[in-house]
Amino acid sequence: MSIELLNTKDASQKLGLSVCTLYSWVAASKAGNFAIRGQQVVIEHYQGGQRGQGRIMIPAREVDRLLDLMRVTLKPTPSRQVPTRKPPLQHITAPLGRPDD
Repeated sequence: MSIELLNTKDASQKLGLSVCTLYSWVAASKAGNFAIRGQQVVIEHYQGGQRGQGRIMIPAREVDRLLDLMRVTLKPTPSRQVPTRKPPLQHITAPLGRPDD
């Protein structure tokens, strides 16, 4: 089973972000403070090198998942009804004028 891994430069280009932004997203994800469109997200990534201090590699399917989470679907706005004109003094129920003695 082969997993296609993208380096941060390729992943950030595919996501439309800068590399610094992608690194801050991964750091926030590790801390549990990362959300996309109000949904809590954990970014799956690999970190190579001795003791995990190397470069970050992100699976291509994870980049696709992040793109899907960022996708905005437009909903049609309901048509607005034209307000009806209310008669003047609509809340007065008593007859107007001077009371008859």
